[in-house]
Amino acid sequence: MAKKQTAKPTDTPEKADAAPAQEEKPAAKKETRKPREPKETKEPRAKTAPAAPSTAAAPAPATSKAPAPAPSGAAAAGEAKKRGRQPGNPPPLGKKLKDQLVKAKERIAKEGPLPVKRAIGLLKQLKRAKFDETVEIHMALGVDMTQNDQMVRGSVPLPYGIGKSVRVLVFCQGDNVAKAKEAGANYAGSDEFIKKIQQESWLDFDVALATQDMMGVVSRLGKILGPRGLMPTPKAGTVITAGGDIAAAVREFKAGKVEFRADKGGNVHAGVGKMSFDEDKLAANVTAFIDQVRAVKPSGVKGNYVKSVTLSATMSPGIAVSL
Repeated sequence: MAKKQTAKPTDTPEKADAAPAQEEKPAAKKETRKPREPKETKEPRAKTAPAAPSTAAAPAPATSKAPAPAPSGAAAAGEAKKRGRQPGNPPPLGKKLKDQLVKAKERIAKEGPLPVKRAIGLLKQLKRAKFDETVEIHMALGVDMTQNDQMVRGSVPLPYGIGKSVRVLVFCQGDNVAKAKEAGANYAGSDEFIKKIQQESWLDFDVALATQDMMGVVSRLGKILGPRGLMPTPKAGTVITAGGDIAAAVREFKAGKVEFRADKGGNVHAGVGKMSFDEDKLAANVTAFIDQVRAVKPSGVKGNYVKSVTLSATMSPGIAVSL
């Protein structure tokens, strides 16, 4: 019995030991689970959660960027407006105007090249502007503008003028000042006008004439007047020689003496009157201009000198003229 009793107590401690062992195992399991919890607690997302203020701060730059689309749209609208103002980008036309232009072009193509008077008559029939348009002539010449001996330049007094008042400035001195003013010059003088142009950039005139004795002083204005086509030159007939009549030169330019010069493409452009002129007057001006351009034909030109002539108005398509 004693052995049995001793055996029992020995069993009880083992069970007691086993019990804590069993209790320690789940504790160990709990301890092994705890280190895994930090893996879950790493939570890069949780770290991004406190970074929410950074995302909250992001709206601040977003709000600063929010107005950006508006200026970009405004800039785009500004660019569109600028593009519309550039040459070659006209504003959109209405349907009625488009139909008118299409019909006019079809009629011009059907007629083909016309004599001067018939071309002027058709130009008047196609008039659609409410103001008095300027009649323009455009001539394509067979010249090589890279050659110095093929430059085309000159002036022609139109029989019936160009239909507008011309402001004439004459660089002269002595008795020529009174003669120029009597002939109708708007301004006549020497040093006072030269200083005014140099110091104040004064350019309130359309034509500048000069006597031969004043060219030494007037040449100082070449950088100002040259780019604007106002510099007096013998080829344009704006330099009056010693034996020339200053009064006659002023009257010619006041009446409508037109200067012309070929551009880089060998084309000549000029205004030859107004749409309100009679057909005969316009025809006389056009004929006088064409004859003068033919008269200054360079000697080095070979082949066809006048390739084509076109008449147009300010707001109308061009009409080919038969020569």
